[in-house]
Amino acid sequence: MAKAKKQTPLMQQYSSIKAKYPGALLLFRVGDFYETFGEDAVKAAGILGIVLTKRGNGSESETELAGFPHHSLETYLPKLVRAGQRVAICDQLEDPKQTKTIVKRGVTELVTPGVSYNDNIVQQKSNNYLASLVGEKGQYGLSFLDISTGEFLVAEGNVTYIDKLLQSFKPTEIILPKKQYKSFVENFGSQYYTYTLDDWPYTGDYAIEILLKHFEVTSMKGFGIDRMLLGVVAAGVALHYLNEAQHRNLPHISNIARIEEDRYMWLDRFTIRNLELIGSTNENAITLANVLDHTSSPMGARLLKRWIVMPLKNLSSIQERLNVVDRLYKDKTLREDLTEEIKKVGDLERLISKIGLQKANPREVVQLKNSLYAVERLKALTDIEDAQSLRAISEQLNVCESIRSKIEKTVQVEPPVALNKGNVIADGVDEELDKLRKISFGGKGFLLEIQKREAEATGIPSLKIAFNNVFGYYLEVTNTHKDKVPSSWIRKQTLVNAERYITEELKEYEEQILGAEEKIQLIENRIYAELLLDIAAYIKPIQLNAQLIAKLDVFVNFAFIAEKNYYVRPLISEGKVLDIKGGRHPVIEQNLPIGEDYITNDTYLDPESQQIIIITGPNMAGKSALLRQTGLIVLMAQIGCFVPAKEANIGLVDKIFTRVGASDNLSSGESTFMVEMNETASIMNNLSDRSLILLDEIGRGTSTYDGISIAWAIAEFLHNHPSARAKTLFATHYHELNELTTSMSRIKNYNVTVKEVSGKVIFLRKLIPGGSEHSFGIHVAKLAGMPPRLIGRASEILKRLEQERTGGEQIKDSMRKIQKQAYQLQMFAIDDPILEKIRDMLNNLDVNSLTPVEALMKLDEIQRVLKH
Repeated sequence: MAKAKKQTPLMQQYSSIKAKYPGALLLFRVGDFYETFGEDAVKAAGILGIVLTKRGNGSESETELAGFPHHSLETYLPKLVRAGQRVAICDQLEDPKQTKTIVKRGVTELVTPGVSYNDNIVQQKSNNYLASLVGEKGQYGLSFLDISTGEFLVAEGNVTYIDKLLQSFKPTEIILPKKQYKSFVENFGSQYYTYTLDDWPYTGDYAIEILLKHFEVTSMKGFGIDRMLLGVVAAGVALHYLNEAQHRNLPHISNIARIEEDRYMWLDRFTIRNLELIGSTNENAITLANVLDHTSSPMGARLLKRWIVMPLKNLSSIQERLNVVDRLYKDKTLREDLTEEIKKVGDLERLISKIGLQKANPREVVQLKNSLYAVERLKALTDIEDAQSLRAISEQLNVCESIRSKIEKTVQVEPPVALNKGNVIADGVDEELDKLRKISFGGKGFLLEIQKREAEATGIPSLKIAFNNVFGYYLEVTNTHKDKVPSSWIRKQTLVNAERYITEELKEYEEQILGAEEKIQLIENRIYAELLLDIAAYIKPIQLNAQLIAKLDVFVNFAFIAEKNYYVRPLISEGKVLDIKGGRHPVIEQNLPIGEDYITNDTYLDPESQQIIIITGPNMAGKSALLRQTGLIVLMAQIGCFVPAKEANIGLVDKIFTRVGASDNLSSGESTFMVEMNETASIMNNLSDRSLILLDEIGRGTSTYDGISIAWAIAEFLHNHPSARAKTLFATHYHELNELTTSMSRIKNYNVTVKEVSGKVIFLRKLIPGGSEHSFGIHVAKLAGMPPRLIGRASEILKRLEQERTGGEQIKDSMRKIQKQAYQLQMFAIDDPILEKIRDMLNNLDVNSLTPVEALMKLDEIQRVLKH
């Protein structure tokens, strides 16, 4: 049996605390350092690049050790959290001077990727959401909580809806029950940072009780989430998780809201990714959020991202946003004045959250006071009679004059960042504090007088008074003059070149000064803590100010970019027509070479005459850009932004679906074609009458015949859908699809023009009616830098194939026959009960579990139905 390691009392204390936080890296405060031991030390040294040493070298209790000074926590903590570590911060809970035994220690905070308010960890312009998820019978409850802003949202739905929300909100951490981890990875992937919890917080009424207690209510009806049982459990567990992380001061989490699915346009996860709205899989790609974000505050930047992934569906709400943007667009002076004041407000949302957490430093409290002065000026600027929406903002803004005045009277104009540096509280706030300050500063002046007096009395010109922690204030005399020292002085220390002495008078003043400094610190701490509690009473009105100013910031930003980028106000209606004249891609146009103009294009779609446009043309001609720009223009219009076009009439769209480009998901073991079919299936199963569908190169990932067949069937399905005439742009390199227009009245052919001059291709990037016959693939290969010999050989092969022309005509003939058969089948299907019965029998078959014998028996059954 191995001999157990002997442990010192300190290491015993460390081990017992460490056991309470499995999986967390423990920063253990010892004196002026945070130390890590054992495996934690090895991890910390690797991540932080600090020296790894050993404690108790060669002894039985030898263990790895790595540490850093406590004042460097702000530097090192973010590095650990960004490396995916959960960090438990263990502090000394009592003054070492006050105890003769080992100092009492305990974890004061657990910091995880999703639970942090530290400015160096959370990104300024993005929310830092902790997501809490729980599933039951195919339904999920989901909550998003940002401790740094106090935002708390809850939702419920199936896998598809929850997946879409996770893609939109991009949480930095997801918590879920241990037993649901496997199904979570199967449904949502392994790209998220997750932490699994035991089952008990999810059982009974525990989670609900936590919520009721936190919000001090008897039911969740007032928040409109009382019927979302799974959502409420997820939200309750999120608060439980914060409590476990030692975050119990949470008055800034003052509200919880439902994510209303019906209020927002449906953007599935593929669309959010394919349109590159707020993120991109391509390195250094510029997203729509990058182009649209010229906000003046981090609050505005965060709100803008949320608006981008959650466009509105309600006409009056969209018009209200557009009206405000219009007013600010026309009044440049007002816009500039508002921008100046919004910049002074700073990040009011995160500032007030720190007050709630009791973690705000004196400088941040002064910033809050300055922000409230800016709020007063914003209130005056938005009080405009003929601008209803701006006036509504003005009426709701709260200057919080009494607390602003209290901060002004209580805190120095320019206090230090740290409270323990002293001189935080202003003069005149506390009588005893003022008196002690006089003693402290007067005492120090008196010390100089003693020095001067004793120097004259003893004739020691170099005499000086200094201080150290070992024996306080002392008189220092160089060896040259030590024979002049009076006998009443008491020698305390001998140095190489000097000696140090103390006197009764010096000791008396030292006690007075040091006692005063200690008392000053205690009084300042008390007054400051009281002030934070007083400010906490104003959390709700200040949070409302933050929300209103964030909204105002986004409106001002939209007006600014409308002028800067020559955007126009879109006309939104309840109709179903989409008519864009002179449309441009908002991102691509920002990255054109200097002097090059963007080639604009018109897009017209309506359910009656031109429901589906088949767009042909070579690669690189601009088909994908046209599809994306149409989706982005519609989305921008429905978030309340002006759009890059000469004119835009947009009938409300409730869903945008995209299948753009060949995006492999090979890391998940799925081929390009499988990914493509998954995305396309999601579209076909969820479309509606107001949907906008953008399909690019469907069927490209399989053989030509398969690809054409699938693309053809999709176009046919969309055209003949019984209830939804979804507006569709279908870009393809299968020119055979041009045949569809001959028999389907609402399908029209267009092509992106290309000019061939002396064997060279010029991409004109203009959309014109009619199909295209050539793909110009060899020319694109030439532009890509393929070797000339290879290009020459490809041209020879193409000429020979074009002379034969058999393949293309065969495909076209086949397609015409398929089309004829499809219409014959439709005629039979109209009111034929036998075919309906067969269809139902086939629909109810589980092909995966059918044995060959059962399949034959089923065929025999279908034959008997046909004979009858």
